[in-house]
Amino acid sequence: MSIQRWIFGIVALLIMTATMTSPATATDGDLLLEILLEKGIITKDELTQIKAEGTKRAAAKTAEQAKKTSEVAVDYGEEKQAAAMEKNKEKSGVKVGFGKKGFTLATTDGLFKTKIQWRFQGRYTFPERGDPRSASHFSDNEESTFELRRVRMKVGGHGYKPWIKYYFEVDWQPTIGNASNSCCGDRTRLIDWRIMLEKFKWLKLRIGQWKINYSRERVDSSGKQTMVERSIMNRVFTIDRQVGMMLYGRVNPGTILDTNYYLGIYSGSGRATANPDDNMMYMGRIQWNVFGRELKWRQSDVKYHKKPTASISYGAYTVKGKCTRWSSSGCGSIGSDSHALTETGDDAYDFSTSVSDSRYQVSGMQFGSAMKYRGWSWQHETHWKKIKDTEGPAGLQNTNMFGGYLQTGYFPHYIISAIPKPLEIAFRYSHVDPNVDAGGDMRQEFTTGFNWFFAGHRNKLTLDASHLTLEQDSPSLPAYTEQRVRLQWDVSF
Repeated sequence: MSIQRWIFGIVALLIMTATMTSPATATDGDLLLEILLEKGIITKDELTQIKAEGTKRAAAKTAEQAKKTSEVAVDYGEEKQAAAMEKNKEKSGVKVGFGKKGFTLATTDGLFKTKIQWRFQGRYTFPERGDPRSASHFSDNEESTFELRRVRMKVGGHGYKPWIKYYFEVDWQPTIGNASNSCCGDRTRLIDWRIMLEKFKWLKLRIGQWKINYSRERVDSSGKQTMVERSIMNRVFTIDRQVGMMLYGRVNPGTILDTNYYLGIYSGSGRATANPDDNMMYMGRIQWNVFGRELKWRQSDVKYHKKPTASISYGAYTVKGKCTRWSSSGCGSIGSDSHALTETGDDAYDFSTSVSDSRYQVSGMQFGSAMKYRGWSWQHETHWKKIKDTEGPAGLQNTNMFGGYLQTGYFPHYIISAIPKPLEIAFRYSHVDPNVDAGGDMRQEFTTGFNWFFAGHRNKLTLDASHLTLEQDSPSLPAYTEQRVRLQWDVSF
């Protein structure tokens, strides 16, 4: 009997333990034990002992489950924390991309961005690389030349705030010499560098070195031109790159009084040159956006303006110094002496030691217009320039210059659908009178151009042909003439 009771006791304990997982089953276990007690299989002491053991095991099991639940909660909390850290990392991370302005490196919070773009122009010219400016240029040997006209790296973007912008441009162009000229090798030049604060559209500040916002043709990038190169008047009338600062902005946007303005003060000594005295260059330009839409600084209506977009501008400047002209190479001289300020010589920038730092008072002004509408583009500028030689002979101190250009282009596909859409046909006329008071020195340019745009201005092929003339001293003599052909492939990436 004792063995039987012992066996039944063990069974009862197992049943009691198994049924302690819920209140309902625990009650059933108690009923079973009561039956065993009533049948005399177990004693009261054994019943008490079995219940105590069951309660102990149930408590241990509850504690184990609580521990596991806590661990799961901790793990879940860590997962949430890790997810939050990953999300914050994504917000402050870096993303890399490629677009119209080259490769882009930017933080995901939008506070920093850098764009890097490469550009090159491969060019063929015949029979003259540049613009013939003197009788000797029109009668010299013919040249058939392949060259890399421009090789540039452009870096720009913003830092700390989207309106704190920066830009610089490096020129890697190989210098073109000739068989007898061993002075010149490859050169690398930092031609542009600037910082722009552009928090407000109506008031912005630019500090650095850049192509001054005076002449539209000059400010238009060489990679966004309609023709292979700028017109013959650019060399004489541009004030080019200067070091200084400028206030600019746009007021009344979208209205009949929509206007851009530019007010600057510069060293006046050109690119990468210290100002030798306390004289400065002062420049101002005002541009009326006729239809309340701003016209970007680029040529050809590649984007097809559905609405007419046009501007009319006026600009003026004055400076006193040793320069009578400027270019991307810096400060230069139009003539070899004070009483012969004509377009002679090559692109030389050396000065006689007798030229003082404040010898020339140079002033200029321009009037211009530009428009784009449904594939058609137009722009023109008329320039006046006065050079006063403060150390020149009496009566020969002032040289007055006059010149300008007009240019138009059209995509004929928009009137004849059979003509390929990427083709543009253009025409330009330009003239330069380097001394209005003298005769026999007028130069003219008649150029016809063709563009094939593979990817807008970022990848295009340009062919142009020019008829260039130079008057002779005597009106009875025919003008010097020359025909020039240029082919260029321009790529930016």
